[in-house]
Amino acid sequence: MFFGRKKRFTIDLGELEPDEKELISGFLRSSLKVDAVVNGGKASVDSEQFSSEELKRLVNRFVYRRNLNHKYWVALEDEIVKIRKFEKAKKQEKRRREEIPPSTIAHGW
Repeated sequence: MFFGRKKRFTIDLGELEPDEKELISGFLRSSLKVDAVVNGGKASVDSEQFSSEELKRLVNRFVYRRNLNHKYWVALEDEIVKIRKFEKAKKQEKRRREEIPPSTIAHGW
């Protein structure tokens, strides 16, 4: 499809943790044998050897191998691969932060 000319692919890293962003960059470099640049919440890859669907499968493989599939899902929208967080995962994180203090009711038995 795009053989013979380089195409720039963009990955929207969304709410992925900062250390995971660096790990996905290394994963893409080693898997694709091309340079992957992470800049803020986005990563970009230049290549002429694969399509955006193949990149989505590779990013999805990273999410599963890092055991992040319970928090994140991967989508392909307008040639941009997006890593999104499940809504339920967001709610659970908020609940953990608002730790409920232990009960101080005196039991009289």
